[in-house]
Amino acid sequence: MTLIDISPSLRVGMGVFPGDAAFAVSQTFAIGPDCPVNVASIAMSTHCGAHVDAPLHYDPAGASIDTLDLADFIGPARVIDARGTGALCGYEEIASALDGAPPRLLLRLMDRGDELAWPTGFRALAPETVERLARRGIRLIGVDVPSIDPEASKDLPSHMACRRHDLRIVENLVLADVAPGDYELIALPLKLRGLDAAPVRAVLRR
Repeated sequence: MTLIDISPSLRVGMGVFPGDAAFAVSQTFAIGPDCPVNVASIAMSTHCGAHVDAPLHYDPAGASIDTLDLADFIGPARVIDARGTGALCGYEEIASALDGAPPRLLLRLMDRGDELAWPTGFRALAPETVERLARRGIRLIGVDVPSIDPEASKDLPSHMACRRHDLRIVENLVLADVAPGDYELIALPLKLRGLDAAPVRAVLRR
């Protein structure tokens, strides 16, 4: 069985949203004369690396990450090359790749990223794109950028479209080495009780 890892590494110095908590590591125990084990502790934002946004992230009355149906995060998915020159990916730019698409779409919006740098000015999704994908029966949208909305957005129109249609959102995937096509997605969020998002170890297999 061949798995394609589409998750960035979680490591000290990784790029995070300006002002968000940085990824940090400390050593609790270290192997030595009086200790048989290594044990580390980590501190991080719920939005570090590849992660799932729960509705609670953008809706004060929304569901928390631990209450979401895990079935949405396992199953047939299609990877689409959605790179372009515009700030927002429009529906017509990906329409030709949607025939027979499964209910999970992973959209490559940028060239290869640098895990240690925040990708200022990244390409995001037009809210109309989300609306029309929802009408086609799409249940999950994954992207290889930090957000489906532009980084400076305050009203988050694409997130709001996902809220209206109860779509699942996976962000910060690594799709640069993945050929467009159909796969099985496995991207289970951590069971963080009552929280707004959770990291995932996302993989694809044919």
